[in-house]
Amino acid sequence: MCGNEALAEAAIIAGCRFYAGYPITPQNEIPAYMSRRMPEAGGVFIQSESELAAINMVFGSSLTGTRAMTSSSSPGISLKQEGISYIAACELPAVIVNIMRGGPGLGGIGPSQSDYFQAVKGGGHGDYHPIVIAPASVQEIVDLTMLSFDLADKYRTPVMILADGILGQMMEPVEFNPRLTPQTKKDWVLDGCKDRKPRIIKSLFLKEAELEKLNLKLQKKYKEIRDTEQRYEILYGDDSDIMLVAYGTPSRICRSVVENLRKSGKKIGMIRPITLWPFPEEAFKKQVKNVKTFLTVEMSFGQMVEDVKLAIDCAKPVRFYGRTGGEVPGEDEIIKEIENIDG
Repeated sequence: MCGNEALAEAAIIAGCRFYAGYPITPQNEIPAYMSRRMPEAGGVFIQSESELAAINMVFGSSLTGTRAMTSSSSPGISLKQEGISYIAACELPAVIVNIMRGGPGLGGIGPSQSDYFQAVKGGGHGDYHPIVIAPASVQEIVDLTMLSFDLADKYRTPVMILADGILGQMMEPVEFNPRLTPQTKKDWVLDGCKDRKPRIIKSLFLKEAELEKLNLKLQKKYKEIRDTEQRYEILYGDDSDIMLVAYGTPSRICRSVVENLRKSGKKIGMIRPITLWPFPEEAFKKQVKNVKTFLTVEMSFGQMVEDVKLAIDCAKPVRFYGRTGGEVPGEDEIIKEIENIDG
C-alpha cells in the first residue's frame, strides 16, 4: 500500500470513527480513502469547507469520546494551529497528520521537513506540546498510527504524525496486526447528563490563578510524557566517531550511507529519533561521551540541529547537511560531508 492509504486503514483499525479533512497534495489519498472506508466501518467522514473547519470538527467529536483524526499538508496544518491549541488546553485526545511539503508559503508539492519547528515547539499560542511521531517506512506508519491513538487517549492530548511527501506516496509491503486496545472509561466526555452531574470542558479562564493552575497541570503531564515516551533507534552506538542524526526519509538514506561506509572501515553510526517531541534526549546522553561529531541530515535548513545541541548540552560539535524546497539529500552528498568532517 502507499503510505497515505496505509495510515488511513491503520487509523480505522485503531478505532478512529470520525475523520474531517480538506484536500491538499501530497496527502489527498488519506481523505479519498477515508471517504470510502469510514462509512463501511460505521464511522463518519466529512470533507470540510476548510482546514479550520476540519480541526474544529475533530475538537467537537473528541468531546464525545470518539477517536477522531484529521490530516493535511504544511499550509493546511498552519491553519489548524489555533484548533490544536484549544484541543491541548481542553485536554482532549486527537490525531493530526501532516504529510509535509516544501515551503514557506504555498511552496511546492515536493517532500520536505520544514515543519519541524511548528510541530515540536507547539505551533499555536500558549505553553503546550503535542506528542510528535515520525515514521520512516510504510510499516512504521501503520504501527505508529495505531500507537498515536493510544497515546492520545492515555494522556488526553493531541498527537501529530509527521511524515513527508515521499513516505505518503511510496508503496511498500505492510502487515496489519489488528488488536483491540483496552480503552479505559472516559469519565470526562460530554455525552448528555440526564443521569449524572453536568461536566464542563473549557479553555477560557479569566482569573489568572485558575489559568496558571491549568498550565501547571499541563506541564506536569508533559514531564511525564518526556520521562516515559521517548522513542528512538541507534545504529552502531558502541564505536562510532561520527553519528548521523536523521528522521523520516533522510534516515533511510543515512542508513544506507552508514552500512556502506562501515564496509570500508569507517566508524559511522546513526541516531534516528522516532518521537520528535518528546525529543529522545536519553539516546544522545548514551552516545555523547564516545562520539566526536554529530551530523544532522534533514530536508530543511537545520531545524532539528537546535534540539541535538540541547540534548548533548553542546558538549560536542554538531554539523548540518540538508536540502530544501522538495530536494532530497543524496548518499554521495552525505558521504562528501562526512569526508569533510574527517578531514
